[in-house]
Amino acid sequence: MSIILGIDPGSRVTGYGIIKEEDRKLHYIDSGCIRTSEGTLSERLLEIFDGICQLMDNYSPDEVAIEQVFMHQNPNSALKLGHARGAAMVAAASHRVKVNEYSAREIKQSVVGYGAAQKAQVKHMVVNILMLNRPPQNDAADALAIAICHSHMRHGLAALQQYRQQGLRRRGK
Repeated sequence: MSIILGIDPGSRVTGYGIIKEEDRKLHYIDSGCIRTSEGTLSERLLEIFDGICQLMDNYSPDEVAIEQVFMHQNPNSALKLGHARGAAMVAAASHRVKVNEYSAREIKQSVVGYGAAQKAQVKHMVVNILMLNRPPQNDAADALAIAICHSHMRHGLAALQQYRQQGLRRRGK
């Protein structure tokens, strides 16, 4: 069993999604948003850090997954997003949990099967994969998609490594 915390960072709203993976089946635990105040950037980053630390304390995730920064047309927005990611990543690292990073394209490909999927398609698949009764908030749905992506990628990498090892053994290496 593994508990995965997915994080969709933002300087105003940071989405989170927590799932449990058991016998390769995914189960919904919790999701929501950390909404920061109208304070300074450093105050908002502290709120993100504290919010993620509280989630780490409450749920004790085994793994954390976060979306990578993509280049905005507005460099200032990209910088603020990078700061929010940093606050979330340090919160996870302070709890000695490894942070795994995925691009938006990897997340969409893993969850929907199409790397250029629309947000509505991702949300729809999150609801179906986790068998939710109602769709989560947008940022929470994105965070759940990140957690699902991590589960899928982890098993994909494990299968690939196992396949490579079997191939090496057959060749006597």
